[in-house]
Formats: sequence, structure tokens, C-alpha cells
Amino acid sequence: MSIEDSFKSLSLDYLNLLINGQAFSDVTFSVEGRHVHAHRCILAARSLFFRKFFCESASDSPTGPADPTTYSSSSPGAVNNYSSSQTVIPVNSVSFEVFLLMLQFLYSGQVSIVPQKHEPRPNCGERSCWHTHCTSAVDLALDVLAAATSFGIEQLALLTQRHLASMVEKASIEDVMKVLLVSRKQDMQQLWITCSHLVAKSGLPPEILAKHLPFDVVAKIEEIRLKSSFNTQHQFSFAPQHHHHHLHLHHHDQISVAADLEDQKIRRMRRALDSSDVELVKLMVMGEGLNLDESLALHYGVENCSREVVKALLELGAANVNYQAGPSGKTPLHIAAEMVCPDMVAVLLDHHADPTVRTVDGITPLDVLRTLTSDFLFKGAVPGLSHIEPNKLRLSLELVQSAALVLSRDEE
Repeated sequence: MSIEDSFKSLSLDYLNLLINGQAFSDVTFSVEGRHVHAHRCILAARSLFFRKFFCESASDSPTGPADPTTYSSSSPGAVNNYSSSQTVIPVNSVSFEVFLLMLQFLYSGQVSIVPQKHEPRPNCGERSCWHTHCTSAVDLALDVLAAATSFGIEQLALLTQRHLASMVEKASIEDVMKVLLVSRKQDMQQLWITCSHLVAKSGLPPEILAKHLPFDVVAKIEEIRLKSSFNTQHQFSFAPQHHHHHLHLHHHDQISVAADLEDQKIRRMRRALDSSDVELVKLMVMGEGLNLDESLALHYGVENCSREVVKALLELGAANVNYQAGPSGKTPLHIAAEMVCPDMVAVLLDHHADPTVRTVDGITPLDVLRTLTSDFLFKGAVPGLSHIEPNKLRLSLELVQSAALVLSRDEE
């Protein structure tokens, strides 16, 4: 049996102790309302934090069990001396998932900080996501890093930093910035270098970065850009359309992967719009080359979001307000007219939507509203739109009519 095999079996034997829970357990933690059974001698042997925690004398503390995460070694007597009467110790500062990952590492010396594949996760709306570098996976790694730091488990902190360094290569630019801030705060040099170079390459201008990062960090990134652009000008261009944060792929054999990433990007854009986060969409445009027209962002916004969101999208100046979508060739104004939504109609017209653009069938947004109006007048209702409010219809029609009138005068 090689030395490696013998370490593996040692690691597994200890892990089994943790998995079998109550066998020989002499300490119980309560995390998010669930009990975790563990072994003081193992925790004390593997972590200075737990050693101090279990060794503190009870004599000064009549208060009963404390939360180990609020305990500091500088305050002796803040924690009970736990006897074999199995006191349950509350842990409030970490989640159940993170606490178990941490214990797994303490018992076995190894742990995989990747969420379960294809399981629904907070912050990840992708169905069947592998959670290798989505926001949810990055968040879990950052939570483990915070726990490893606060429980003083240095090896786990280093392992997690290495894991994050490989994740950020493929993560979204917002997540890279999140990790960048943590690496700066905790003075994690290697992780900082990786993340700051990725942000420098992203092509996001300093004024956008300044909304997400402190000024001194933005200055450092500009510094990196200056150095890099002299030495390695050929490596990257700051024009967002050339830089694709996700794709380090050979074009010919990776088209399906690229299409899949494009789909993911569109889904992320839609989720951002659903939560009114236009700033994130702007980041995606600048940093990831998201094309608002091809991804039909305005069409989606008009159909599913508020007037404010559509206004903010238009103000980014990156979308063509008259972009014609799909085989039918509808513009966002066609959709707003069909929805009979004067608010949307008004905001689109304010940004130069053209009421005379024709679909493939030759129908303009003005035609849509005229047809709806005559249907409403003659039949008293519109098929499929029984809930139409006459006021909204009248207002929408007036807005589009007067815009069309202004256009025809201009042409004359």
C-alpha cells in the first residue's frame, strides 16, 4: 500500500466519523435549525480556534452556551467549558452548507467547493446549470472563504482562493469584481492579480468601474491597463465588441458552445431586466459585448418590464429603438401598440421610435392601433383583449397619430 493510499484511507475513515454523526460524538452544533454532531478532539486538533474555544474555563461564564462565531480568544471565559452533557452550541454566522463543507475539510483534509450539479440554487436561474462558475458557485466559494478566515482554517482559505482563481477565468464580469473586492480587503495577493487583470481586460471604462469599485481600485486597474497596453498591445483591445469574457475557444469546433453561452447571456440579461437592474445590463454590454438588438432586449423590456426599465435601457444608447424582430419584423413600438400601453408608447416615441415602420405584412404601429380602435368601436370588445381600457386605447392612438403627423410634416 503506497503512502498516498494510506493517507486516502485515513482521510476517508475520519470523514466516515463525521458522516455517521452521533457515533462517538461529544459536541453538537445547531446551524440554521439543524443539528450537526462532531468530535471535540478532532476539531481541536485541526483548528486553533476550536482548541481555544473548547479549552476556555467555565468558571467566569454563568451564561450557558455561546455562539463560537462570536467568540474571540481575547475574551477568556466568554464560552462555557462543555462537559459530556452534550450542550448544543448555536452557530449563526455561517450557513448549514458552508459549515458542513468546513467540517468536511477539518475531518478529511480535502473538500470540493462546488455546488451539486443541476440542483436549483439561489442566484442561479439557469435550468440544468453545472454550477461551475455561475454567480451561485462564486457566492458559495466566497462564503467558504469567509468562514475559513473567521475560523482560522488557513489551509482551507488557501484551497478556496485557488479554486476562486480558476473560477473567475470563466465567471461573469460582475462576479469577477465581487471576488476582486474580497481579495483586496483580505490582502490575497494572487487572487487580486488574477481578478484585476481580468477586469483590466474587460474593456469597461473607468466611469462604469467607479460605480462598482472604490476609486483607488479603479486607479490600480487603469495603471495595469497602461502597463499592459505598452507591452502587450496585441493581446486585447478595450473595445467591448472585441473582448468576450467567456470565450477562449477555437471558432470552428466550438460554435455550439458559443451559442450556448450566448443563450446564457440573454437569460442573464432578462433576469437583470426582471429585477430592474439596468446597470448590470450596461455592464454586460460594455464588458461582455452583449448586443441589445440581437438579444431583443427592448422587445423583452416593453413586453415584461416597467416603463422606467425601458426608459433606462433606451438611455444606454446601445439599442436601436426601431429594431425589427424575428420573422414578422415587429419593432418595440408594434409591441407597445398591441399591448395598448400609452406609457410604453410615449417613452418609445420620446426616443424617436418610428410609428410608420412596416412589419413583413406591411403593418405599422399606427395600423395596429387603428384596427384595435375600430374593433373596439364596432364590437364593443377586442378578441383576446377583452380588458382593454378605452382611455388607454384613445391615448395610445393619439400619441402615435400625432407622432406620425410630425414625421409626415418633416418629410414634406
